[in-house]
Amino acid sequence: MTGKQGLRRSARLRPKRHFAALILARGGSKGIPLKNIKLLAGVPLIGWVLRAAIDSDQFDSVWVSTDHEEIAMVAKRFGAKVHCRSPEVSKDTSSSLDTILEFLENRKDIDVVGHIQCTSPCLQPYHLTDVVKMIKEDGYDSVFSVVRHHHFRWQEVLKGEVTKPLNLNPAKRPRRQDWRGELCENGSFYFATTQLIKAGLLQGGKMTYYEMEPKYSVDIDVDIDWPIAEQRVMSYGYLGKHKDVKLLVCNLDEDFQEGPSSSRKRKFNENDVPVLRTLADIHVQVAFIPKINSNNSKLEGEGDAQNKLNTVENLMKTSSILWKNVAYLGYAESDLECLKKAEVRGAPLDATSPVLKVADYICKHNAGTRSLEEFAEYVLLLIKRESD
Repeated sequence: MTGKQGLRRSARLRPKRHFAALILARGGSKGIPLKNIKLLAGVPLIGWVLRAAIDSDQFDSVWVSTDHEEIAMVAKRFGAKVHCRSPEVSKDTSSSLDTILEFLENRKDIDVVGHIQCTSPCLQPYHLTDVVKMIKEDGYDSVFSVVRHHHFRWQEVLKGEVTKPLNLNPAKRPRRQDWRGELCENGSFYFATTQLIKAGLLQGGKMTYYEMEPKYSVDIDVDIDWPIAEQRVMSYGYLGKHKDVKLLVCNLDEDFQEGPSSSRKRKFNENDVPVLRTLADIHVQVAFIPKINSNNSKLEGEGDAQNKLNTVENLMKTSSILWKNVAYLGYAESDLECLKKAEVRGAPLDATSPVLKVADYICKHNAGTRSLEEFAEYVLLLIKRESD
């Protein structure tokens, strides 16, 4: 028997271990209220890491531990299971270890926990795949994420005292390209066996690190981090599995012209939105569902919903397009059937609550030209990211 054959046989004989991803999402964030579900580039913050964890296909279960009902609803919408954490581990002083231990108390089937921080929205599925492989094939008990920094550190001193360098010789300051820098935890994730965690450790046993590129290392603690993080995720965040969009549909129930009521009477002209021309250039059709004659567009009946569904499906049939090729921007409850079937689901910020609950992307703007432009740019980004 060759060495490789022996390794494969050994792997088959090992009992299968249950790998669980766990995101801790307390409702009482002090720095940014309800930070875990605040929209970051159109997606709840926690949604970025949940999408990466689920699409990695490395976990037998994906969990969110929370004490807040709204966070629980968002977690379920993204496909996670919810653990209702107790008040005892939901305090400002509660540690991650205590919260994970409580989670494991009634889950005896879990062998390895991947504790993922929801404040690291540039996490990629392949990061998690690599780490699970390190545990399964290389036998590590714990793996944690790091990033390489090139920072010169100096000893802190009281006023009047003399400082000294901690990681350099000032007489021989290295150039960045001549110095490998230092590895620092970036807090993106901590994987550990249940046995190790129950011994009071998230890092221990046969232990190693996983180095992430700086562009994927994002942390959000205070409001000032938010705009920087939004720019980063639009460039490096994981946007989900490949989306082959060929048709973008927009509900015209709401007037598109924002501002004073007098300016809203002007007929919408798609030439006002340059990104629509860009989509047309790459063979993505853009279609508009005509305005419904209703006194309240938020409360249309089943007939209106069926009319919209029929309209979209007729468009699809004409162009031989499937629902997996459709991006839909909806506002009212009559859009729900179309939204649920579409591959990419968008909503203006002031859409009805049921629509917001099924949307993949929630715009920063209310219904109007700017929300259409924003959603179209998001769809364009999805297409371009896959072609890069």
